[in-house]
Amino acid sequence: MTKEETYQLRTYAKMGFEPVRGEGAYLWDAAGKRHLDFYGGHAVASTGHCHPEVVAAIREQAGKLLFYSNAVPNAVRGEAAEALVRLGYLGHTQVFLTNSGAEANEAALKMARKFTNREEILFTEGSFHGRSLAALSVCGIPKYRSFRPEAPGTRQIPFGDIDALKAAVSDRTAAVLLEPVQSVAGMRTASAEYFRAARELTAKQGACLIFDEVQTALGRTGQKMVGMHWGVEPDLATSAKGVASGLPIGVTWIPERIAKTIALGDHGATFGGGPTVCAAAVATLQVLTREKVWESAARLEKRIRDGVRRLGAPYTGVRGLGLLLGIEVEASAQDLPKRLLESGLVVGEGPGVLRLMPPLTIQESHVDEMLAILGKTR
Repeated sequence: MTKEETYQLRTYAKMGFEPVRGEGAYLWDAAGKRHLDFYGGHAVASTGHCHPEVVAAIREQAGKLLFYSNAVPNAVRGEAAEALVRLGYLGHTQVFLTNSGAEANEAALKMARKFTNREEILFTEGSFHGRSLAALSVCGIPKYRSFRPEAPGTRQIPFGDIDALKAAVSDRTAAVLLEPVQSVAGMRTASAEYFRAARELTAKQGACLIFDEVQTALGRTGQKMVGMHWGVEPDLATSAKGVASGLPIGVTWIPERIAKTIALGDHGATFGGGPTVCAAAVATLQVLTREKVWESAARLEKRIRDGVRRLGAPYTGVRGLGLLLGIEVEASAQDLPKRLLESGLVVGEGPGVLRLMPPLTIQESHVDEMLAILGKTR
C-alpha cells in the first residue's frame, strides 16, 4: 500500500494513473506517458495546467504575503472581488469569498433566509451542492443523503417540471436553489421556459432564486454566467472550481438589496479570500476574459456534438452546455472511462455518460484529438 492509501481516509475511488506534471491540456504520469485531460480535475483546471501567468502570480504573491485573514484590508482581494463582479450578472454588486462551492452555497442559503425572514428552501431531484451537512440537506441524489439529521425547512421537487414548481413556490419559500446543469447526475439540464418560470414565480412570491454555478460560471457553458443563455438573472449565484485555476476559492455573488441586510459578523471564512488565492484568481480571470472563453466554449461544443454524432455507437448523444458536457454511451460500454484512460484520454464518469470538463483554454486540435481517441476506443 502507498502512504496515501495507508494514512489518508479512503473516500475516493482513484483513477488508474498518477499525474506528476501538467502543462496546458495535458498530464504526464511517472512513466512519462502523456494524457489529454478532458476531466480538468473536475472542472477546476480552467486555464489548463500550470498556466504561466497564473503560476507567476502565485509565486509573486506568495513571496510577498502568503496569507492574512479578512481582519485586515488587502488590495489583491479587492482586485479579485472587482473582477468577479464585472464578469458576473449585472445586478450583482458584491461577492463573498470562501474556500469551496459547498461554503458558497451555504452562504447563499443563509443570506436568502435572512433577507426573506423565511425558512423553506426548495431544491430539485438530481442536484448536488456540496458535502457539508446543510449542503447535503439540499442534495437531490439519494446515495449522498445518508447523513442525518437534515437541516430543517428543506423540500425536494422535480427538476425541469414547471407545474411542480408552480405548486411548490409560495409565500413561505425563502429560496429555490437550482443547479442549472446537473453535472453529477449526468449533465442534465432543463428548458429555457423552466428557468424563466423559476425567475417569475420566485419574484412574484418574494423568494430568492439561487443558481449554483459552481461548475457553470465564468464562461464554461458558452456564456459568462449560465442564466445569460435564457435572459434569467438569479438573486444569488455561487461558484468555485476553476475560479483560481486550482487554488481553493468559493464565490457568492450578491445584489445590493440583499447585501445591505448582512451585518458585521453575520458570516465569515478564515481562509476565504486569502492573498495568494486571490492573486491566482485575478490572473485566472484575466486569462479567461482576454481569451473570451465563453465564445470558444460555444464553438467547441458544436464541434464535439458534430464529432460524436459522426462516431456512432457506442456513443449515442451529447448532453449539457458549452464545455460542461456528457457524452451518452450504451449500457454495454460502461467500462469506457478506464479504457479511454489506457488510450491516453482522461474523462469523468456519470450515470450513462462520459463527463467532459476540460480546460477552457483548449483548442480545436484538442477536440479533434479527443474525438480520435473516442473513435479508436469502443
